[in-house]
Amino acid sequence: MSSPAESVVEVDELTVDFWERDHWVNVVNKVSFSIEPGETLGLVGESGCGKSTTAFSLFGYRRPGSRVRSGAIRFDGRDLLRLKERELRSIRGARICLVPQNPAGSLTPSMRVGTQLVETLKAHRASTWRKAEKRAVELFAQVGLPEPGEIAERYPYELSGGQQQRVVMAMALACSPSLLVLDEPTTALDVTTQARILKLLFRLQGEHGMSMLYVTHNLGVVAQICDRVAVMYAGELVEIAPTVELFENPRHPYTRGLIAAVPRISAPTGGDATLRGLLRREELPDGCRFAPRCAYAQTDCFTNPQSLAPVAKDHRVACWLWKSIPGARRVAAEEPAQATPVPR
Repeated sequence: MSSPAESVVEVDELTVDFWERDHWVNVVNKVSFSIEPGETLGLVGESGCGKSTTAFSLFGYRRPGSRVRSGAIRFDGRDLLRLKERELRSIRGARICLVPQNPAGSLTPSMRVGTQLVETLKAHRASTWRKAEKRAVELFAQVGLPEPGEIAERYPYELSGGQQQRVVMAMALACSPSLLVLDEPTTALDVTTQARILKLLFRLQGEHGMSMLYVTHNLGVVAQICDRVAVMYAGELVEIAPTVELFENPRHPYTRGLIAAVPRISAPTGGDATLRGLLRREELPDGCRFAPRCAYAQTDCFTNPQSLAPVAKDHRVACWLWKSIPGARRVAAEEPAQATPVPR
């Protein structure tokens, strides 16, 4: 774990619970990671594993019926979880920005997109309306929108999904944030548009020098854009490593299963790398939460909780059996998921 002085943000032992009917259910458990200046960290896992809850905690956001039981999120020397709403508003949209999964849902349908960006600039930066309008057009051009002046006069429904996503990215970049949180921003886009958005993110990161947290279940995207990857299962981090290392040498059985599940032209690997049935949170054991689905699990795995421990340089895994799990080769011998970035 890097020190807070070296990191843009540091998440330390974050634990979040949701209230369901008559009891609390743990959704994020003792999650710790840091993001360095100019780094892209991928946060991956199945739907419902706690990825988005972790990501939105970086804004100090808590959904109704939830609680932060313990932990800290340090940004600019302050714990975001203990700031007042007024202080958080000065950070959201200015220092830490979000690019959501559904751009249409984050844009006001009855307002021109240029006006929405101008209001973002006015909210966080003192400027005249005319200067903000000029800056809005410049930002639209920066994210690759054709005829940016004309785009600024359109309503969201008049734009394609890819154009809407670029508008949202322009809004996120308006105040030159230190950290950009992307919550599966390309899920609803076709493959061609997805590739263009990823290429754009590479360029914008280089120009602005910002750090990024990329939340997704798509390992293909992770392999292209992320410097490091944190793998999450049932609210806990089970493995974290540099991207190339993770794909070449996955040590946790769950990580192996995720990589094996990536579609390939060749036959799937099957065997012990195949993930078995998913359990509900209340059915999880007191020990390793992945034990009921693990081909390597022993009796002690069901009773002894696991924590991240170093297995190689910058590579940590939460599995005490990692030495006996094949990992010094790719999960699939043929046509593996390549950890190669898209062209800049």
